[in-house]
Amino acid sequence: MIFHFNHLAPIDLDKLNGIAKEAGAQILRIYNLLPEDMKVTLKDDQSPLTAADRLSHEIIFRQLTELTPHIPIISEEGKDIPYEIRKNWEYFWCVDPLDGTKEFIKHNGEFTVNIALIYKNTPVLGIIYIPVTDELYYGGENMGSWKQTADGITTQLHADKNNTEWIAAGSRSHASPEETALLSQYPIKETITVGSSLKFCLIAEGRAHIYYRYGPTMEWDTAAGQAIATNSGAIMTGPNGEPFLYNKPSLLNSGFLVKVK
Repeated sequence: MIFHFNHLAPIDLDKLNGIAKEAGAQILRIYNLLPEDMKVTLKDDQSPLTAADRLSHEIIFRQLTELTPHIPIISEEGKDIPYEIRKNWEYFWCVDPLDGTKEFIKHNGEFTVNIALIYKNTPVLGIIYIPVTDELYYGGENMGSWKQTADGITTQLHADKNNTEWIAAGSRSHASPEETALLSQYPIKETITVGSSLKFCLIAEGRAHIYYRYGPTMEWDTAAGQAIATNSGAIMTGPNGEPFLYNKPSLLNSGFLVKVK
């Protein structure tokens, strides 16, 4: 499949998905080590970092550069790029080489590889790969959103807009009273807690209807999920309905709300 968007050169989506899968395979190799062999360090913000984060970044950065040498890359494990340099970018890749490092360390399987293409502050293409289950989610403008299972079956995703009883997707490692208060305004009968960007995937495939995050995230945490959820028929905004934008002076996000229309 080829992704066509505006005047951008066509992108081979199969190759792009292959990059996510190759990074995921290397993450899985490290994940299967014995716990005592898994070295974990802390970054300046005290968030954990593993060899899997670094290796995935190297694979994705190298192969994205080969695939689309004209498109710059922002990655969680890459070098900081000053806003003065990136503020005029029309397109860029926004990458989380290993989203859900805490879940990776806990060994619960709820971690992903996230790759998104941003155009003028909005995600227009997103890929989320789940290494443990070998499941791939992807979606973009003019192509909808899709899921590919481990056996290669691909199905189009549609957010569930018809159910009057909603299921909320919540964070396994993050929660707040503010989130509970906002969600109480909706007809929620049940909450599913999962790690990483899997919450976006639940909404995209109709297994959940709303996801509210009060606390801070980074742009690479949300970009791929936003593309997949919104192109399945959901919407994503700031808490007060404002557009949720990217390539801000600070890459730190405020809160956001993802829900069916």
